[in-house]
Amino acid sequence: MTRIGLISDTHHLLDETVFEHFKNCDQLWHGGDFGTIEIANQLNAFRPLKGVYGNIDGQDIRSVYPEQIVFMCEEVKVMMRHIGGYPPKYNPETKKEILIHQPQLFISGHSHILKVMYDNQLNCLHMNPGAAGKQGWHKVRTLIRFVIEGKEMKDCEVIEIETGESPGGVSHRVG
Repeated sequence: MTRIGLISDTHHLLDETVFEHFKNCDQLWHGGDFGTIEIANQLNAFRPLKGVYGNIDGQDIRSVYPEQIVFMCEEVKVMMRHIGGYPPKYNPETKKEILIHQPQLFISGHSHILKVMYDNQLNCLHMNPGAAGKQGWHKVRTLIRFVIEGKEMKDCEVIEIETGESPGGVSHRVG
């Protein structure tokens, strides 16, 4: 069983509550737009980190994190890239890559819109954790926690990061 903390679009801001929300995670995955290499380094020092660069990331991030990664987590093939779209509205390059790699899980960021949805046509679960940073038009900052056990993806929780002065956040089970 692997517990995943999924984050994206931090845009130069890593809220300290992220560490509390991800304290029971085995791995962290970042869907791009870190903002600074320091954010990546902080996350990686906390838990093993997989990530991709986003459109705002500079050479410091791009020299460490690729545009796309494809990897296995237990028995689930995962593909991650920052700009991807969502079922069935993938951008053309992403659609091509999904057809080549045939992942069971596709992770993206960029839109700042939280989405967890299954693509029946491609037999692939799509996750976008929304945005954890404050830069952008979104009103709620979000993260996702979930579990991969063998071939199964389960126990998905959406976490809303508090925007006020009280610490913590709100967690919602998905499906």
